[in-house]
Amino acid sequence: MARARGNPTGKGRGNSRIENGGDGFWDRPMLINLLADVLLLAGGALLAWSGAMALQRLPVFPLNQLVVATPLDQVSRAQIEQTAHNVLTGNFFTVNLETAQSAFQQMPWVRSASLRRRWPDGIELELEEHRAAGRWTPKEGESRLVSTRGEVFMAATSDKALPVFAGPEGSASRVLARYQEFNDSLAAIGRKPVAIHLSAREAWQIRLDDGVLLELGRDQPRHPLLDRLNRFTTHYAAVSSSARSRLQTIGVVDMRYPNGFALRGIAALSPEGKLRPPSPFPRPGAGVTSHLPRLAGEAGRGCGRLLALAPDGQAEAA
Repeated sequence: MARARGNPTGKGRGNSRIENGGDGFWDRPMLINLLADVLLLAGGALLAWSGAMALQRLPVFPLNQLVVATPLDQVSRAQIEQTAHNVLTGNFFTVNLETAQSAFQQMPWVRSASLRRRWPDGIELELEEHRAAGRWTPKEGESRLVSTRGEVFMAATSDKALPVFAGPEGSASRVLARYQEFNDSLAAIGRKPVAIHLSAREAWQIRLDDGVLLELGRDQPRHPLLDRLNRFTTHYAAVSSSARSRLQTIGVVDMRYPNGFALRGIAALSPEGKLRPPSPFPRPGAGVTSHLPRLAGEAGRGCGRLLALAPDGQAEAA
């Protein structure tokens, strides 16, 4: 009897060890449920992606027209069609407008672009074009254009009447603003600037439409640029008329003196046609040299008077 009772007890202990040893993945319901949820989500995402790809290929809600809602002067129809062919893919609902907008904004002359869907099968496009105000010629790099907003952009134009601007990078808006001020002042004598140059030392030069180069120097609180330019417009006609007996053609007018200005003959241009700083003037008071004939117009009280020597005051360094 004792032996009989011992056998069932030993057998029971053996079974207990087998049950307690079941520690695998399939014995953990929580992990199984978590795996099932992950697979379900992955399958749903894959199914949605496949459905979207299939929907793009189906001939439902196709894009049939691109409507340009703004009048254009510089951007051609061929440029718009080519860009639209490359970026307007999919149908009315699946087309990526952000990607298309970025592509249209990369076209020459385009400042900004916006697109929106136009039910049931179209896209409406609005483009804002740059309006060129001048040519920008940096010391290094390719020539570009300056817009009426003072923004530099890349584009080709055949308009030869645009003024030429030059200066340090980032100064295009300043040069444009000065050009507008200079243009208004010079209109009083029937002249207009065709080139504006700002040096790295903040000195200004103006090339007029008659070829004369104005040296204005740096803007100073005591001697503003516009005051110097107004002195030029007030007295230049009388001074240049008297100077014709000594100068065949006036090339440079140096306005960097505090109370007058000096004249000299034609200055050479650089091979690229850019403004070239003139040779240094003799020191004021050194007299008239044979190779550099000059007269000075002094803006005194009442009518300006002509001097055979340099005007009083030291010329500002360029």
